[in-house]
Amino acid sequence: MSHNTPLSPRPLHHLSDVQRRVLTTRQLSEHGVTASVAAERSRAGGPWQQILPGVHLLHPGPATSEERLLAALLYTASRGQGADGSAPGGGEPHGEAMITGLAALAMHHFSSAPPLASLDQIDVLVPRTRRLRATGFVRFVRAGTLPGPQYVAGVPTAPVARALADAVARLTDAVLVRRLLTESVRHGHCEATAVVAELNSARLLSRPHVVDAVDALLAEGRAIAEGRLYDMVRGNHLPEPLWNVELRLPGGPALGGVDAYWREQAVAVEIDTRAPRQNQEVWRGGFGHKREHLERLGITVVRVTPKKLRETPEEQAAVVRTALIAAADRDPASYVVVLPR
Repeated sequence: MSHNTPLSPRPLHHLSDVQRRVLTTRQLSEHGVTASVAAERSRAGGPWQQILPGVHLLHPGPATSEERLLAALLYTASRGQGADGSAPGGGEPHGEAMITGLAALAMHHFSSAPPLASLDQIDVLVPRTRRLRATGFVRFVRAGTLPGPQYVAGVPTAPVARALADAVARLTDAVLVRRLLTESVRHGHCEATAVVAELNSARLLSRPHVVDAVDALLAEGRAIAEGRLYDMVRGNHLPEPLWNVELRLPGGPALGGVDAYWREQAVAVEIDTRAPRQNQEVWRGGFGHKREHLERLGITVVRVTPKKLRETPEEQAAVVRTALIAAADRDPASYVVVLPR
């Protein structure tokens, strides 16, 4: 009997090719194969093998990466209940579980992540209430609140920022951590602020090699965002501003730096690429204080984020254009000194 041979009057044609090769003991029973028969076929030298407890690979030889991923999810879904007695299914074939960590980054096509076939462990993200033990090549990451999965080649996979945090939590290789974080923004997988927020939630920002990698990440994110701001201004035919300058009161203190400034209209644009490492409200308060100070001087401050510059540049250009046009109807702004930053 091969993995394509019907096991009972209910054949396997409704399953995908990989699903026909990886089945749980329960699924085999539903197709007419008893647990004892499955165990017999999965003995050493037999046509099948038990790849994980209660999960069978219906061919001899090594499992493919795709088969290992499916086996990990099937094993997770088939094990136990939550601490509250709830079933693990969650209405989905694999329950709430999803692939995370380095395996997920490989699924998201990170060139700096090791290939799936080379990974000794596959991390699976599950609710904290699940009673599960690591076994074989399956390792569990628990969370109180799970993100919505992204389906990559049909496999429920953690979003990039969450997968990065779960990978970094287990990594001590500073070079690899830096490469992974930098690639996340350089190749447009996600925004730097989303990554830092996940690292902060995971309490990883106290690790020196992670802090160094985050500094490189934020610098990379800022450079990319500045490039998008240049493209937004020039691609939408806005007047050319003064780029990357510091504003000061004459003979007074610095008012702060801005990424673009239209002197005649007293309109400033600031890219918000910073992310809170400790208290988000304190960080927001600092930005708000700066903005209020500039606006008391008659300077309009337009705040843009890297995500908005990437996803809706035309809308951001329209906001800036509106501010420039509205300057004609405002009282003249206070004189400020403009210096290169």
